[in-house]
This record gives sequence, C-alpha cells and structure tokens, in this order.
Amino acid sequence: MSGAMSWPFLRLYMLALLYFSANALLNVIIPLQGAAWGASSTTIGLVMGAYMLTTMFFRPWAGHLIQKHGPVKVLRLVLLVNGTALILYTCTGLGGYLMARILQGICTAFFSMALQIGIIDALPEKERSQGISFYSLFTYIPGVIGPVLALGLWQTGGMDSFTLILVAIAVCTGLFGYSVKMDKEKAPTEQATSRPGVFHSFGQIVKNRFLFRCSVLMLSASIVFGAVTTFMPLYGEQLNSGSAGIYLMLQVAVVVASRFVLRKRIPSDGRWHSWFIMGTMLLVTLASACISLSSELGSMLLYAGAILMGIAQALLYPTLTTYLSFVLPSSNRNVLIGLFIAMADLGVSLGGVAMGPIADYLSYSTMYMICAIVSMMMVIFAYERKGGLAASNSYHIREREGDV
Repeated sequence: MSGAMSWPFLRLYMLALLYFSANALLNVIIPLQGAAWGASSTTIGLVMGAYMLTTMFFRPWAGHLIQKHGPVKVLRLVLLVNGTALILYTCTGLGGYLMARILQGICTAFFSMALQIGIIDALPEKERSQGISFYSLFTYIPGVIGPVLALGLWQTGGMDSFTLILVAIAVCTGLFGYSVKMDKEKAPTEQATSRPGVFHSFGQIVKNRFLFRCSVLMLSASIVFGAVTTFMPLYGEQLNSGSAGIYLMLQVAVVVASRFVLRKRIPSDGRWHSWFIMGTMLLVTLASACISLSSELGSMLLYAGAILMGIAQALLYPTLTTYLSFVLPSSNRNVLIGLFIAMADLGVSLGGVAMGPIADYLSYSTMYMICAIVSMMMVIFAYERKGGLAASNSYHIREREGDV
C-alpha cells in the first residue's frame, strides 16, 4: 500500500462507496415517508438525528477497540449488522426506522473509524490529506445520483424497487468488505493496552487546544450540513421555484469534484492555516444565507448555495482531520480522532434534532438564516494570530512536557 491512489487504497474507497450508497437514498426517503405518515418536522429530525447521535456516542470506543483488535476483524462484524439494519427499513414503520437508524449509527462509527485509521496508519505523512480526502470523496459519490433516484422512486410509487435496492446494497457491501485487507494489522500488545483509556481521553476535548478548536469548528459546520440533509426535501416542497433533488445532487457533485480537483491544496504539514479555514467557514455562511433567501429570491440563489456548501464540505473535514493526525499524541491518537469525528456526528444530529423544532415554530428559511449566523461566528473563532506550530515540533514539545 504505497500511495493514496494505489489499488489497495482504491478497494477501501470503493467499499466506502458501497457502504454509504444506502444513505444517499435514505436521507431523502425517510423525511418524505415520515411526512406521509403524519410525522412532524421534530419527529423526523429525531429519527434522522438518531443515526449520527448514535455514531457520535460510539466513535471513541470504535477508535479504542480498533486500536486494540485491528480494523479488519471489527469491519467484518460491522458489515453483518449493517445488512440487518438495511433490511429493517424494508419491513417496518417509523419505529422500525428509528431502530434501524440506531443500528446504522453503531455500524458507521466502527466502519468509518476502521477505514480512516487504516488509511492514516498506512500512508506516508505527505499523502495523508489526499487519502482522507479520497475516502471522503467516495462516501459522497452516491449522493450525486441517490437523491434524484430516491425522489423518482417516491414520486412513481416504486417502493418495491427501493426494497430490492437496499437488499442488494446490503449483500454487495458484505461480500466486498469481507475480502478487504489492510496493512499494519497488528495483534494487541502490552504497550497498546497501557495507553490512556476512553474515559480518560474525553477530557482532552477541552484540555487539548488543538482538538478543542477543530471540534468546535466541525460541530458548528456539521449542524448546518445536518440541517440541509434532513430538511431540504421538505423545504424544497415549499419553494416556488427550485428542486430539492437538484440541490442535493448539485451539492454532492460539487463535493466530489472539489475533493478530486482540490485534494493537493488541502494542507498536510501539521500547521494551522487560519485564512484557509476561515475562508472555508465563510463559504458555509454564504451558502446558508443563500438557501435561506432562496424562498424569496428564487432557485438561482438556492443552487448557488449548493455550490458554496459543496466546496466547504469538500475542504473542511479532510483539512481538520489531517491536521489532527499530525498534532495529536500517538499514545491515544485513534481515540482522540474518534472524539473529533464524534463532534462532527453530533453536529449532523443536532442539525436534525435541534433545528427541527425551530423549523416547526418559525420556518425553514429562518432556520437556515440562524445557521448562517452560527457559521459567521466560527469564521472569527478560526482565526489564529500567530499561526500554527509545525506538527513535529508541537508534538515533541508536548511529549517532553508530559501532555500526552
């Protein structure tokens, strides 16, 4: 496994593509089906948010167990449980959807941690950002066609086809994932078992300034991403012009294109690039404002928001994850990265759970404008006057001082 585009890594990326294909359909079908069953935006937000809320809770334990037992063993068990969750969607009601979302959330916590830890451990430092970016890219590719396909199935009453598609995804992902191998598959060692535990690591979210800053930024941005994913299908039905399906397809297409075109622009040197991150958060702000104002000013503003949001999504996560892979202590890096990704999951969950009541009591347009205000605050938060230290220097200084 020599480079980010070598065949072993391409197999990991393709596995991610298969795994997340189901979500591209479910993110549209669940809100529409929930509304058809008479559920409120708050209830729909809870069902959608249960997925990422569960994922967030299990991320740190996923990092710990993968570090202890290795990613491949964990991955194979997770794919079996994920297949069970997908089949639940085909034969249950809203309560079953909630249970399936919880099961999916547990699986995703272990699945994505296994793949990302495998990529980080196996790639040279200078290619980490590309590997993480490619992984994220392949998780978004299903969203290019998925939303339009889901809307087409819904509008034509093709839910039997939806059932067949979910079963096919479950089977193909399990078979393909069972044969995947990763480098650095190690048995637990005495050194590994003596590392700081999961509960000890929770305090590092506040104590570790690198982790704290990245977590706050990712949490805030993910609230916006989650609000768009959860409520765009319903918001689109209220617009005089513009299509939710086209918006979601355009946003994901921009994410995919940006991840590929801009992959070498993402910093991979362990330094805090203030203006790069501030600019990315500004894109989130402008995108949210465009979505909010599109209810009055038309579809062109809606689609402009999709383009801006897509670029921001493409850049923010791989930038912050790569930065943390350099500056976090190696003794419990996997657990701490799990905590960071958990903050992203929490944000997506809050985008549905917290923003649903706001949409119920005010409006979707107002809710998206609130997202823009939160994002603007994060532009200021991202500023670092003195710039970041080199990762190697900061790590060795902290290790000598015992802050690991």
